[in-house]
Amino acid sequence: MAITYKPQLQYLDFQDLTEQIRFQSTEGKIWFGEQRMLLMQVSAMAAFRREMVNTMGIERAKGFLLRLGYQSGLKDAELARKLRPQCSELDIFLAGPQLHSLKGMVKVVPMEIDIDHDSGSFYGELEWVDSFEVDICQTELGQMDEPACWSLLGYACAYTSSFMGREIIFREVSCRGCGDEKCMIVGKPAEEWEDAAEFSQYFKADTIIEELYDLQSQVSSLRSSLEKQEGQYYGIGQSASYNKVCKMIDKAALGKVSVLLLGETGVGKEVIARSVHLRSERAEQPFIAVNCAAIPPDLIEAELFGVEKGAYTGANQSRPGRFERANTGTIFLDEVVELTPRAQATLLRVLQEGELERVGDNRTRAVDVRVIAATNESLEKAVEDGRFRSDLFYRLNVFPVKIPPLRQRLEDLPLLAEHFLNKFHSEYNKRTLGLSDKALELCLHYHWPGNIRELENVIERGVILTDNNESISRESLFAGIPEPQPNQPQGVVDSHGQLVEKTSETSRGDWASQILGNGISLDDVEETLMRRAMEEANQNVSGAARILGLTRPALAYRLKKSGILAES
Repeated sequence: MAITYKPQLQYLDFQDLTEQIRFQSTEGKIWFGEQRMLLMQVSAMAAFRREMVNTMGIERAKGFLLRLGYQSGLKDAELARKLRPQCSELDIFLAGPQLHSLKGMVKVVPMEIDIDHDSGSFYGELEWVDSFEVDICQTELGQMDEPACWSLLGYACAYTSSFMGREIIFREVSCRGCGDEKCMIVGKPAEEWEDAAEFSQYFKADTIIEELYDLQSQVSSLRSSLEKQEGQYYGIGQSASYNKVCKMIDKAALGKVSVLLLGETGVGKEVIARSVHLRSERAEQPFIAVNCAAIPPDLIEAELFGVEKGAYTGANQSRPGRFERANTGTIFLDEVVELTPRAQATLLRVLQEGELERVGDNRTRAVDVRVIAATNESLEKAVEDGRFRSDLFYRLNVFPVKIPPLRQRLEDLPLLAEHFLNKFHSEYNKRTLGLSDKALELCLHYHWPGNIRELENVIERGVILTDNNESISRESLFAGIPEPQPNQPQGVVDSHGQLVEKTSETSRGDWASQILGNGISLDDVEETLMRRAMEEANQNVSGAARILGLTRPALAYRLKKSGILAES
């Protein structure tokens, strides 16, 4: 069904748009929805544009600014559909021109808009009043020979293309920046423009940049090849704590010394183990990874050291173990603390004598294997508890390396997130716009008990739940916001355009509204609060009662009633 804009129709009220603006002055941040924004002087943009034109020439500068506007248009098209899901197609579309005005870029006056989503047809004529780019030209560059509203045009193309789900191109048919009476734009499907292919080239990366990227890719490829030959592959990270680990294993890698990797679950111990192997002279030889916790205790010896035919029921043939398969190479024993006492004794013999016997065999076999072990719990404590041999511990602990948890290397999180985004974009054959700024901020303040493995899972969830050409929101990453956000005052734009401070009373109302809106019962709220308080107090009822402002008997009664006390 075609929808045609009539000049007498008015924009919807701006309130649904202004409500998205938040000024976090104490944090130095401005938010529009989930995107971080900037307030910047037009004069600064003018100086930047002048420098680009003088340095690169008009055509390349135009391409850069068209692409700048294009990225902004994509973000706003996503926001418009979220804010006005129940509105008409026309009112949803007009959110884009309203956003242009709200951001102080230009006043948009729609003259004619024909939208037909079913057939995919679109035609739009709009007037731009007081374009900031015209002001820039008049003050910095003088009158241009061609239309000058480049970033505004890129925005209109991206916004409408995303809105329609097909390529729509806008052209500025008249512009005050080149001496015309007014700025007018016309938009229609790409195939209806004779020069569509030529104009679309502006939205592709500049040829100079492409050449630089090609050279950069070649250098990167050569460097990766050299690093692989030298074994200098450490995974992803540039933080000081991670670089310290890399330097440590670089020193250990060239020898045969046993390495003990220590760190929480999910920190990437196997990546580091492979790094040690690749950096060593054994890089071309086998690398065998074994999770000792995943093998049943009665099979661990046979799996690691091999078995002879008839050694036990079901042993129908002789087969080598992981150590023999890793001969001349490296074996990685993850969760080494889970080894049985017999397996520990055999491992000690391998480390000391370089030989082993298969289960059920009486022949000694020589093996040349470098051992890298890993654990996420204290081996010293396991020795004290009698679960781990002290002599084996000393043999493995020659070169211990502590791998920092993700919360101690959050500088690396954006790089890791980008890596996982690329991975899952390929796996699920989709392309999101990446993490929203608020989603990234949440990630940078989250504790990450599951470390990099948890981050990978969270990013995968976000990619699955997010549609193409949309940003991954906080809600898409986590089923529930994992940690309460700090209760900081926020500036909000009211319906009159005035900046007012959001009160704590409003915040409490929002909190209650979310609970009621999600259908959460009072019993669920009480149980959640009690469980959290017990966790904070390390399962101490008196401590939890103090947190909740209750007496100990009152809390104990509630805990027993809900079944929490019995569990603890």
